[in-house]
Amino acid sequence: MFLHKNPQLNKNGELHHLLSIEGLPADILRQILDTAESFVGVTEREVKKVPLLRGQAIFNLFFEPSTRTRTTFEIAAKRLSADVINLAINVSSTSKGESMLDTVANLSAMQADMFIVRHAQSGAPYLIARHVSPDIHVVNAGDGDRKSTRLNSSHGYISYAVFCLK
Repeated sequence: MFLHKNPQLNKNGELHHLLSIEGLPADILRQILDTAESFVGVTEREVKKVPLLRGQAIFNLFFEPSTRTRTTFEIAAKRLSADVINLAINVSSTSKGESMLDTVANLSAMQADMFIVRHAQSGAPYLIARHVSPDIHVVNAGDGDRKSTRLNSSHGYISYAVFCLK
């Protein structure tokens, strides 16, 4: 009998990557939403920052133009005190022919904790998730036809809830 392994879950069945809500168990979906809901209150505080992700390096890898989505993830990460690195793909080594996986490997060597990935090709975040080390998380910020045009900071908070569900 062949059992399909969900690439988002670790060997213990815990959420490790957030690539899609499809196929996630209901209890994990509830945990994600409950955790993210607690982050949303940060925006209502006088100081819009909490130390939850202090010391975590989050790389925004947007292989196509994006304003709202990239900014949404960046704001949420910064409000949770993460170190955010926005990679300008058009001026990176990919413009000289470096592959997406080579770029990810190089950035992984720089102690990345999470990659937020937006790519025109369907499945690109899944491919990256299969090739990163077990201590790195991957979040799909839109790939192929799966792109959201209506984002707000709660989407970023939902993604960063992955760190809290370990």
